[in-house]
Amino acid sequence: MTLALFLGTLLGTMALGIPIAFALLMVSVALMWQLDLFDAQIIAQNLLNGADSFPLLAVPFFMLAGEIMNAGGLSKRIVNIAMALVGHKRGGLGYVAIIASCLLASLSGSAVADAAALAALLVPMMVQAGHNRERAAGLIASGGIIAPIIPPSIGFIVFGVASGVSISKLFLAGIVPGIMLGGALAIAWWFVSRSENVEVPAKRSRQEVIKTLLDGSWAMGLPIIIIVGLKFGIFTPTEAAVVAAVYALFVSLVIYRELKISQLFEVVLSAAKTTSVVMLLVAAAMVSSWLVTIADLPGQLTDLLEPFLESPTLLLLMVMLLIILVGMVMDMTPSILILTPVLMPVMKQAGIDPVYFGVLFLVNTSIGLITPPVGTVLNVVCGVSKLRIDEITRGVWPFLLAQVIVLILLVLFPQLVLGPLKFFTG
Repeated sequence: MTLALFLGTLLGTMALGIPIAFALLMVSVALMWQLDLFDAQIIAQNLLNGADSFPLLAVPFFMLAGEIMNAGGLSKRIVNIAMALVGHKRGGLGYVAIIASCLLASLSGSAVADAAALAALLVPMMVQAGHNRERAAGLIASGGIIAPIIPPSIGFIVFGVASGVSISKLFLAGIVPGIMLGGALAIAWWFVSRSENVEVPAKRSRQEVIKTLLDGSWAMGLPIIIIVGLKFGIFTPTEAAVVAAVYALFVSLVIYRELKISQLFEVVLSAAKTTSVVMLLVAAAMVSSWLVTIADLPGQLTDLLEPFLESPTLLLLMVMLLIILVGMVMDMTPSILILTPVLMPVMKQAGIDPVYFGVLFLVNTSIGLITPPVGTVLNVVCGVSKLRIDEITRGVWPFLLAQVIVLILLVLFPQLVLGPLKFFTG
């Protein structure tokens, strides 16, 4: 009865168009009435406690770092590096988009920001070269969802806070799956671009390539600093976020000089607006998470999934299917905050490594960002590329399929995640 009330209230409020944060609060109130525990002070206290988290300080700083990178020329130089390396190959602009997506993912951690920046830069270039606009936009949207997987990742921060799993381990465990997603896109692009007759840019001279690499070396220094710092315990993920923001600000103002002091207010304001949405969601989710525990919803779900507990692989496949369906109608952050408190106890009882499950969860919810009708990244790239949702959906499906295959491989072969994690953590 309690599980039905939870799902019914949540789906009902969402169907009415109520924002997710307030829908979660209404779910909490419904559960309180059901459990005869209603107390406004409990709601207020859990709201404050939900936002009062040191690890969550990483969110505004990584958001700020991403905004500074886009405004300060770091993102543009990442694209230039990819252009210099593979732009002259057949279908080279597509490989540029994939490489730039992976490199930008290691800078900002925001799928929407990366996809919007790349779509504005590369879609016109790809169309001018002769590529199909729908396919080009679909590729860039698919590349954008690598950002929540390769560290630094805002999604991993939210998942770590919601589940109590080490954020540093999640960051390090996401490196290889993120690269696998990029590799899958490259294979898919090779297949779909073979039939296109496109103009190939001239190969750059060795001097031009070296000049481009040197110019972008400051931008490339940031992911190295973050990964090395996390691996050797020099700083925590929250401290890494501060380092990223300060480093990006220094490079943008002093080295590249493309960011003006007068622009800082708009950059900080944009980061603050995005952060406020995430923080309100997290705070509201902490209220419902507390009540989920009190009502023992994980125990009820465990009883329903008991036939699958003896087969972790089958259980994961069932859960991944559930998350894909949820991801089609809900954004990444709400999906993490709603499902994590319910599913994590089930995973632990089945003996599934929490970090491994976290990586699968994030890969799955990232794929949800390019699934219609609600896919956030899909809609953003759709707007930037001036396409209708049905047009970009036709362009994205080969790449979506490639990334789903990667997800299935990660479920079937856990060592693809756990092996590299053991290497990185020593």
